[in-house]
Parts: sequence; C-alpha cells; structure tokens
Amino acid sequence: MKVLNFAAAACAAALAVSVSAQVARGDLAQVNAALQAGEADRAMAMLKSLPAPLASAAAAHNLACRVQLTLRNWDAAVQECELAVRLDGQNSDDHLWLARALGQKASRASFLTAYSLAKRVRAEFEQAARLDPRNVEALSDLGDFYVDAPGVVGGGTDKAGAVAAQLDRLDSARAAILRGRIAEKHGDYGTAEREYRQAIAVSPHPGPQWIVLAGFYRRRQRWTDMEAAIRSCAGPAERDRHSGAALYDGASILMETNRDPVLAVSMMKAYLASPGKTEEGPAFEGYLRLARLESRLGDAGDASRDQAEALALAHGYRPAQEGRH
Repeated sequence: MKVLNFAAAACAAALAVSVSAQVARGDLAQVNAALQAGEADRAMAMLKSLPAPLASAAAAHNLACRVQLTLRNWDAAVQECELAVRLDGQNSDDHLWLARALGQKASRASFLTAYSLAKRVRAEFEQAARLDPRNVEALSDLGDFYVDAPGVVGGGTDKAGAVAAQLDRLDSARAAILRGRIAEKHGDYGTAEREYRQAIAVSPHPGPQWIVLAGFYRRRQRWTDMEAAIRSCAGPAERDRHSGAALYDGASILMETNRDPVLAVSMMKAYLASPGKTEEGPAFEGYLRLARLESRLGDAGDASRDQAEALALAHGYRPAQEGRH
C-alpha cells in the first residue's frame, strides 16, 4: 500500500509540474501575442502580472526586451536582454535579441561608445549563430553586420560570404539577399539586383523580398522601379499573413520618399487590419504613421482618430504623445 501511495504521489507531483509548465507557456504565449499585435501596454501589464518564478525567467525578460525595443527604449531593452542572457546563456535567441538591442543603442551613441558597443554586437551575433547554426535570423543578422561594420570591429564581406554559404543550406532567399548586399557593398549593382530578384523567385513568401528590392532601388534613386516593386508586393502581401510586415515597410518607404501617399495609406490600413501584424512593424507606430499620412492628405479627423489609436496601444510612446512618426 505504501508503495502504491508513493507511486500515486509521484504521479500527482509530475502531473502538477506538467500542468504548471503548460500554464507558464500559455502565459508567455499571450504576452507574445500582445507584442505581435502591437499592444505594448497590454504586453507590459501582462509581464508585470506574471507569477514570481515566471516573471524572473529568461523568457519573460526576453519578451520585456522586445517590447522595449518596439517602444524605442534602447537602454531598458538592453538591460532586459542582458538579464535574459545571464539567466540562460545557452539560448541562441536571447543572444540574438541582445545583439539587436545593443545595435540600436550603438546607432545612436557617440563615436567612442558606438565603437565599444559594436564589438559587443558582433560577439552576441556570433554567439547566437554558434549556439544554433540553423538559426536563420541570427545568421542573417550576423551577415548584415559583417557587411556594414568596418574591419576594426570585426566586419568584412569575406566573412559575410561565408555566412551566405551557410544560409544556402537553410534559406536560399536569405542567402541571395546577403549576397546582394555584399555585391552592393562592392559597387556591383547589376549583381546585387539579380540576387535580390533571385530571392523573390525562390521565396514561398516573397513580400519581404520585394521590399528589399524596393530598398535597393531607393538607394539607387530609381524611383519608378522602387514604386513598381512596392506595388508588386502589395497585393500578394495582403493575401499572405507571413508577409504582413512587407505592407508596413512598403507604406513606410513611400511615406519617407514622399511617393504615392494614397497607396501608402492603403497598404498601412491593410497591414493594421491583417492577422499578420508583427513586432517588426509595431501597430501603434503604424497608426501613428497612418495619421501622419492622413494629415498630409487633409484628413484631419482620421488623423486624430489614428493618433488616438496609437496612444491607446502604447500610452508611453513618446512620438505618439508628440504627434510625430
């Protein structure tokens, strides 16, 4: 009887642990869903209400870091991601997000501070790729760093080429984009354009790749080609929830270059109404950009409403408080 009682108690304890783990995963999944939907206030409130053990877990700090990134609170984002890495140093994604947070901070720092931060960015990207050699996000970001960064902090297109070879086995579209960036860095614009078009051809979700090509045309000041690429992206992206962020990015490019504001409004509205919203295009910032576009078109009422929508999702987001994108 004692053996049976012990076995029953052990089974009950194991079941309790399993249920607790499922609840924890569910809580974090809800926070992530709020983050992807651009509901920054809701995500932060949910993080603060997590039970004590879960609130101090690496996964919770990673989510807090990412919410702070969408809000452009770079220092807070770095602090949260550093905590995540300290708690779980073997998690590739934690190192990836710390690198991204440090990169955002570095891009706004003084020269000497940026130099020091850039070396940390490289180290974190490299660690993310080492911990999970199949993490295509980490590999893509590492390749981009190698293309953009000077050799003094560890950059180099030869290193980027090696990363592209790794990506070939995992994600041929990302590999093509990285090779395009390498070619563009060397001034070989013909090869760059061919690689960006190859990325479109091989991707099952080509919306983001059309935006990469549009960005290339923007840098080359090929305005007609840029607009054509964005139009090519718009329809397919509306029908593909995996390409939702391409609508946000396309509208943003049109807005920043003062091109086709009507199409920009249409694309941003489609993004905000879609189930494909992501943290890459925070909904509160989308509403703020839409308000700016509507104001330019003379739609003061819609602009006021959409600015209010931005504040409702992220009341502490300073650009929304100030009425700027």
